[in-house]
Amino acid sequence: MTETISVQEIKITEKAACQIAKVKNENQIPEYYGLRVGVNGGGCSGLSYSLGFEETPREGDSIIEEFGTKLFVDGKSLFYLAGTMLDFSDGLNGRGFVFDNPKAQKTRGCKSLSRV
Repeated sequence: MTETISVQEIKITEKAACQIAKVKNENQIPEYYGLRVGVNGGGCSGLSYSLGFEETPREGDSIIEEFGTKLFVDGKSLFYLAGTMLDFSDGLNGRGFVFDNPKAQKTRGCKSLSRV
């Protein structure tokens, strides 16, 4: 069973949602696909993030919707992502999706830049 959860768990900025829509369009990914967001071990805070488009959520996924964008998140990843803001940066430090995760910042104080 999947559940749609509050956008309070993971927030998506309007800029990130626009970039997700742009990537879908440029790669001819159907509009109804969601973006799978996952957490793996590694990275500067002990976490690394994975992104990829999928047609449907998996059993047990939570679905987060904001600005017309759907995220599919498994339960384990959601535990680590609660309170995270998904943004998009195209500044001097690089171009990509940024996970501003307060849990990661408490441990070592970093943000992660990921690309789809």
